[in-house]
Amino acid sequence: MADMNGGQPVVVGLGPVDPALVTEWLGDDVRLVTDPSAADLAEAQGAIVRAAYVVDRAALDAMPALKVIARTGVGVERVDVAAATERGIPVAITPGSNARAVAEGAITLAAALVKRVPQEHRLVSTGQWGTAPIPTPGDLLGSRLGVVGYGRIGRIVAQLGQALGFEVSVHDPYIQADDLPNRSLAELVAESDVLTLHVPETDRPLLDRDLLWSAKPGQVLINCSRAGLVDIDLLDEALEAGVLGGVGLDVFASEPAPHHPVFDRDNVLVSPHVTGLSVAASEATFRMAAQAVAAVLAGGRPEFAVNAAELVDANR
Repeated sequence: MADMNGGQPVVVGLGPVDPALVTEWLGDDVRLVTDPSAADLAEAQGAIVRAAYVVDRAALDAMPALKVIARTGVGVERVDVAAATERGIPVAITPGSNARAVAEGAITLAAALVKRVPQEHRLVSTGQWGTAPIPTPGDLLGSRLGVVGYGRIGRIVAQLGQALGFEVSVHDPYIQADDLPNRSLAELVAESDVLTLHVPETDRPLLDRDLLWSAKPGQVLINCSRAGLVDIDLLDEALEAGVLGGVGLDVFASEPAPHHPVFDRDNVLVSPHVTGLSVAASEATFRMAAQAVAAVLAGGRPEFAVNAAELVDANR
């Protein structure tokens, strides 16, 4: 796997990459650089890219020897796939590696908000127990869970929801559930006690003001998918107006996220885009990314490349 100059191929980590999770799969002949300099980038033949890192044309220009991009996860909104394709660079993703972890994270946020865990914690931790009204926990059993997006993650969310006693309905314009009620998005928003989003980024917010204000009063909204699906300022307004009863967020337009007033509400839970980074999910995600890089450096192709068809057409 040596490069043309007889040295070790360089693979760079763009964003935090734990060597312990990738070295075994990259192989001993590869030099992994987790904090690359401009010189390292210029030599890089492979890149393992984290979600928050932008790989635009300027970044690609800085890596003229690049042969493969492996994105940890499935979203490529911050990767200029067209520019990579023009240069013959496959953009690999790691589908399914963190589906269970994200689903568990979404259900955990939903259950905590329905049970009013943040309010209960604050009551006790601030010494108000005995002097202030005690929040009344809600019930999962019999509550309606609306799952927007019935792909890998959405299906697991639905299964976990059913196991907890939720009455589950789904909305997906492309995939129909065989054993669950399929609803339009408007119907799902209007009838769900908990609404959880598991769809790719859209050109415009999936939930605009009119749709959000049609939500079942007190609805809990969970977004562990893409920040652009619903505007955070609008969520704050909906909470202030009582349209929503709780919000759980794991994704933000800018990451790390600057402070927002919605964070201070006691019916809001936020996490630093980590629901998909459980121990097992991290191991699987980084393994798949490293395997994709290793495959290309060995003269093969990655198993999952979002631009595979375009690269084939370009090489005909």
